Amino acid sequence: MVKARNKHDGPVAPLWVRRPEVLHLVAYALAALVFAGQIAAVILRGSDGPTVLAVLLAGGGVALSWWRPWAGLVVTSAASFAVTAVGHDPLSVWMMAVLVLFSITLAGKQPLVGTGIVAAFFLGAFMTLGGFRGGAIVGAAALFSAIAGGATGAALRIHREHWRTLEERAESAIATREIEAVRRVTEERLRIARDLHDVIGHQVALLSLHLGAAEIGLPDDAESSRQALDSARSSARTVVVETQRILALLRLGDEISEDEALRPAPALSGLEGLIASFESIGLDVRSSIDIPAGAVEPGVGVTVYRVVQEALTNAHRHGEGAATVEVRERDGRICVTVDNRVAPSPHGTGSGSGLGLLGMRERVESSDGRLTIDRNDGRFRVHAEFRLLEAGVR
Repeated sequence: MVKARNKHDGPVAPLWVRRPEVLHLVAYALAALVFAGQIAAVILRGSDGPTVLAVLLAGGGVALSWWRPWAGLVVTSAASFAVTAVGHDPLSVWMMAVLVLFSITLAGKQPLVGTGIVAAFFLGAFMTLGGFRGGAIVGAAALFSAIAGGATGAALRIHREHWRTLEERAESAIATREIEAVRRVTEERLRIARDLHDVIGHQVALLSLHLGAAEIGLPDDAESSRQALDSARSSARTVVVETQRILALLRLGDEISEDEALRPAPALSGLEGLIASFESIGLDVRSSIDIPAGAVEPGVGVTVYRVVQEALTNAHRHGEGAATVEVRERDGRICVTVDNRVAPSPHGTGSGSGLGLLGMRERVESSDGRLTIDRNDGRFRVHAEFRLLEAGVR
């Protein structure tokens, strides 16, 4: 079963990325603070009714933007005309409008439209009712403050979306890696089941047959030997039953047909067919196989087959050009070598999970063999050695 990934694994996003409402609250808190300052100034100065209405118009626009962003932005920006008309500096209104603009662009609204609305009202008030008071510097400040508000909100929104994309990719990569691990484990378990069925089942059946023949050939007075052979045959039958139970456990939950599960385990005799299957899918294989008949036990033959299969699979996925396969006797050992050139990264399929090589090493060591994997000068080489049957393989 694939384990659920902790969403906090890896780099943790900043608080405002995980909770963007924090920035919205900060923006409105600042706007409320500016509005409160204006109210305090109105009260302290004892301003007239039009001034109070102009300030309230700006504050009302900020409040309206919480529910109706565009309408609130228009009202807050338009308040700059009212404040300018009563003869006051519109700086505080500009600040509130820029904060509202920042908030709505952060929420995903069109930054160009919002910036255009705020800039139009700012410059309109400055050039008409304001009579260009303050000169070009004030006009430029009005324009660039609007641009800054819209651009900052949009930039932070893009940054947040980038963070979310990275997190989704990381979660997808981890899930894919775990699924691949489960698939490879399941595949290896099925291979073991087929190998057990063919190698152990066959050998135990032959053992039981020979025990039966030995029992028949015993003289009539060899009762104790007959009982011992009968007990041995019973034990052999128990091994068969237990082996079948283990096979059932190995196959449990796997959607595989009975013919596939009970297919005979591969052997050295199947290497030519294996190589031909890779050639049929476009891999150029140059092979040299020279093993004496009966030189290895069935279990080692299965391991040799699997080593060549996994190495050629990697050559097809991650290599280029021809792959060479050599299986031969050398100094009282059977040596298996698969060599291929590694494809450059831009053209290759990328590095694999490494689970196949790990499974290959475990198989070789379980057969009392030795595995060497080298990657030098742009080539990938797999070399395995096993003792021959005549040399006393266990």
